[in-house]
Amino acid sequence: MSSKTLIAGIGNIFLGDDAFGVEVARVLLQRVLPEGVEVVDYGIRGFDLAYALLEDWDVVIFVDALNRGGVPGTLYLLEPDLSNVKNSRPEDKTINPHGMEPVRVLQLAFSLGEVSARIYLVGCEPETFGDELEGRMGLSRAVQTSIGGAIEMIESLVEHIPAPANECRV
Repeated sequence: MSSKTLIAGIGNIFLGDDAFGVEVARVLLQRVLPEGVEVVDYGIRGFDLAYALLEDWDVVIFVDALNRGGVPGTLYLLEPDLSNVKNSRPEDKTINPHGMEPVRVLQLAFSLGEVSARIYLVGCEPETFGDELEGRMGLSRAVQTSIGGAIEMIESLVEHIPAPANECRV
């Protein structure tokens, strides 16, 4: 039995660099991936991702734009501490079925059932989301050129994911 890994591309294609996760998923879907690895472009479908998190994954890798104040195009690999998310509820009780804030998606998933997967986030520092009213189509040059590095980061992470504890290797 091999490890089951979900790579979840997240983002809004109408908001410039917010489409980073979607674009990375598009590239990954054209590649041959190891057995047990599934790539899904969730876009802005937060409900779908929340329910997918309840499935029997060993690892889930979110791929998203991540504004941490760095240089646009900077890549980050994080394994968030989910202990606070498991027991928290969003202050705003309104759920947007077309919203994709990863923390809110995780909160929704935890409220629906057990999330047993290890969660990682591969993020890219955005440059622009476009005009507030009109958005922007396409990634900035800095973020576009980071896609290759993100793919390498994800492939390395997938390659080094330990086998599930109940798996016996001979």
